Amino acid sequence: MSPHSSTSRAVPSQHDAVPERSVPARDRPAAANGRERPELGPGWFAAVMGSGIVATAAATLPRGLPGLGAAATAVWAGTALLLIVLAARYLGQRTLRAHAGHPALAPFLGAPPMALLTVGASTLLLGPPVIGERAALGVDWVLWSAGTVLGLAATCTIPYLMVTRHRFAPDAASGGWLLPVVPPLVSAATGALLVPRAPAGQIRLAMLLGCYALLGLGLVAVLLVLAMVYSRLVHHEAPSGIVVPTVWIGVGALDQAVTALGALATAAPSALPAPYARGSEVVALLGGLGIWGFALLWLVLAASLTVREVRRGLPFAPTWWSFIFPLGACVTGTSALATRSGSQLFVWSAVVMYAVLVVAWAVVSWHSVRDVTARRRRRS
Repeated sequence: MSPHSSTSRAVPSQHDAVPERSVPARDRPAAANGRERPELGPGWFAAVMGSGIVATAAATLPRGLPGLGAAATAVWAGTALLLIVLAARYLGQRTLRAHAGHPALAPFLGAPPMALLTVGASTLLLGPPVIGERAALGVDWVLWSAGTVLGLAATCTIPYLMVTRHRFAPDAASGGWLLPVVPPLVSAATGALLVPRAPAGQIRLAMLLGCYALLGLGLVAVLLVLAMVYSRLVHHEAPSGIVVPTVWIGVGALDQAVTALGALATAAPSALPAPYARGSEVVALLGGLGIWGFALLWLVLAASLTVREVRRGLPFAPTWWSFIFPLGACVTGTSALATRSGSQLFVWSAVVMYAVLVVAWAVVSWHSVRDVTARRRRRS
């Protein structure tokens, strides 16, 4: 077996994943137990993440464009509906335990919490004109709380299962391994929007400090996994096929940290004394710039690997949604630096990145709809 083949099995299609070692029958996906495999895997929630951040990035863009607000609101409404449909379908399958026991699908369980968090943030930013300020705030509190709890559960549980139950080849590390540890970063970035709206005093302070703790938890865990992924890239064959898009997840994780630093610095004056609030602004700009630079390096690496694979023929898979959320995080992180620094370089970089994001989102959405339609026709 070639080194690359084991890597490909580490992040398979949501429809044809094969366990890398025997697992108890009760923990196998339905197909492994002789029943028809459920079509929906947890990785499809990345479609909600990607669509949601298209709307969120539009709301935080440092330069407005004609019709952008209305278009972003329409995307938010469609994304919220998609979340409801996917959540109902996924919960109805009752395959959570089976997916958690599957070494290839388990990391993708980090996607549903981030879907909740993304839709919650976009509801708060874009929902008030449609459903009212109070309703939008209430929805965001519910989705943020649920997404944070589920995200922390994934961050603690999935790595434990990977250590104790799953077994991987030496070259199996992929960007998909980042998914279980990124949710705390998303919780920190989206929770910052709720800090000024929390009751003043100890509750607001606890909310702010908790978001900073989530930021530290997620960022350190992401750096550890990125080291494993980079080691795999330089010691084994370059990834190919449906694994390649997952390399982009590192870009999204790093830029989410930049976004969180900027959002928390904006919220800090409402909860912290002046010296610490000013310190958070310094960290948001200088620390954010440092992380943004590292994210740019990973972006170049991911883009180069993608161009290499596109030339060979990159087949569609749900992992294509791994392109979208990271690009959206690039936009929100760059927008945060533009707002804090006043640099026109960051302002127009964010605008250009957003244009690329919209094009990429449209392409992946079209391929996703076509793939789902084709599968339905084959079944019928």
